Amino acid sequence: MEEPGHDRGLIFSEIKQSGPAPATAVLMEEVKILTSDGMYQEGVAASSFRYTVVKRFIDIAVSSFLLVLLAPLFLLIAALVRLSSPGSIFYRESRVGRFGKHFTIYKFRSMYTREYLHRVLKYRETEHDQLLRRVARKHVYDPRITRIGDILRKFSLDELPQLFNILKGEMSLVGPRPVVDAEMPHYGSYAIFYKLVLPGLSGLWQVSGRNDVNFKTRVRMDVTYCRKWSLMLDFAILAKTFPAVLRKKGAY
Repeated sequence: MEEPGHDRGLIFSEIKQSGPAPATAVLMEEVKILTSDGMYQEGVAASSFRYTVVKRFIDIAVSSFLLVLLAPLFLLIAALVRLSSPGSIFYRESRVGRFGKHFTIYKFRSMYTREYLHRVLKYRETEHDQLLRRVARKHVYDPRITRIGDILRKFSLDELPQLFNILKGEMSLVGPRPVVDAEMPHYGSYAIFYKLVLPGLSGLWQVSGRNDVNFKTRVRMDVTYCRKWSLMLDFAILAKTFPAVLRKKGAY
């Protein structure tokens, strides 16, 4: 696999449906790959329509159950976030979803508001610095994070509101990490993979070290999932998610 940002690799994808009936239909992803010798090579990746339906059913069932079960925890975290610093309880941001459709992702706010940072903490950071921190330097100490936010991030509790995104069909329990528009150029020709499937609350990257994993490896993991997605792979990732959260490896 080449380094993200290069011109080779997957350059477009079209999705077609084949099969005699909806129950046995197969989604065919036709891709054209530019090889190292400059020649185009066509390929086809198939994914079961039945798997897509079952995956969605599991997403709805599990997210609904967890939202009810964790309601007291949601209220506790909301109160702590509100008391920790001025600002809203939830953080909202536009992310790129399946088919390139944008959606608003929800998180518990783990940082000081921009106004508080500028007026009280006298903190300044350029947009370039913010993007660099997001892509390659998440392990570096970030003075924008509140005390309660640091705890939430270490145990991935700030991500819990994304259960609402899953219930709405904008995300899935398992998938590649949801990215922002500004990040997309850094993925080069592999950016298209992030538009093939729903982004996930958990994924290969999240259970394999998270921010301790370098950018190139992180992209490889996401692309691998997009190429090999299946219920067995989803269940394997979900089984590793809770232990990974408890270990806090790569959580910053």
